[in-house]
Amino acid sequence: MSKLRTYLDHNATSPLKPAAHAAMLAALEVGGNASSVHAEGRAARALLDQAREKLAQALGVIAPMVVFTSGGSEANNLAIKGVEVERLIVSSIEHPSVLEAARESGLPVATIPVNANGIVELRALESLLRQGGKALVSVMLANNETGAIQPVRAVADLAAKYGALMHSDAVQAFGKVPVNFAMLGVDLMSISAHKLGGPIGAGALIVRDGLALKPLIHGGGQELRRRAGTENIAAVAGVAAAIEMSHDTSALRDLLESQLEDAEIFSRGVARLPNTTCFAYPAFSAETLLMNLDLDGIAVSSGSACSSGKVAKSHVLAAMGVAPDLAQGAIRVSLGWNTKEQDIARFIASLNRIKSRLAAPAAA
Repeated sequence: MSKLRTYLDHNATSPLKPAAHAAMLAALEVGGNASSVHAEGRAARALLDQAREKLAQALGVIAPMVVFTSGGSEANNLAIKGVEVERLIVSSIEHPSVLEAARESGLPVATIPVNANGIVELRALESLLRQGGKALVSVMLANNETGAIQPVRAVADLAAKYGALMHSDAVQAFGKVPVNFAMLGVDLMSISAHKLGGPIGAGALIVRDGLALKPLIHGGGQELRRRAGTENIAAVAGVAAAIEMSHDTSALRDLLESQLEDAEIFSRGVARLPNTTCFAYPAFSAETLLMNLDLDGIAVSSGSACSSGKVAKSHVLAAMGVAPDLAQGAIRVSLGWNTKEQDIARFIASLNRIKSRLAAPAAA
């Protein structure tokens, strides 16, 4: 593709960081199976152990608490289906991999509402917890569409008060804001590599020490019998390398938002991820804007990137009470480790040209 492209969809996936690329290539040369006892197997095991330790240190946990998975969706499914509870309580703005896993679990599912800024209602959660029965509460750390950061510590404290377990999907937060497992007070936490510049197809579920977990995948004894299958050594090496390089994009996000004239920016009134802006213009549909921006060399999205490439209605904005005519125009811009000021300038210039062109027929 010869035309200059500007990539501003890091919440969907962030391009592989050079350090992660190099680590994966080096790991591919090792070639052994980490379960083998010969020299090649021990070399693979050493890489696996090093990656697990680096991830554990980054999250403030001990290495045996890290269960490597194929990504955030598998980690969420393992958390939802792997613990012994009688019912599930999930927020209305969770990622589809939490919502669908909950529906398919066979357990009763209750939903926590959110306010107009997309923050979970703690009083509603406490009311649900009072209903009794061992529960698992699942509330994400930061929303993938709006970037709104949830009061996970307060949620975890409420869950503990009523004897419930607490899971948090930290896929979008990890690598963008500080994430410490113990300080959040959770029992389970999901992370994914490709949201922060690591490889696609790699993630982890962090499991509180001593908490029993039923595997989704049965077979060998890998991951302390919590996830069978030969470990993807190259992928986990890429995870470890990716987390060593962090970038603060808050100044670039603020610059972007200062130039979004007349736009409605969702969750603007609360703490958000420093890389995420979800906004809309009532007069324009997301599908039309996305198509024109793509033709102009700009890659952004409309909310979640987990709808088989379709521009689907946002369940997050619906839960926030956003009017349908405004929600249908929602665009998500998400910055990343390689975003520069000129990328913001190109996006704003393209957006303004497109808006003027689309508005011209109506004015005529």
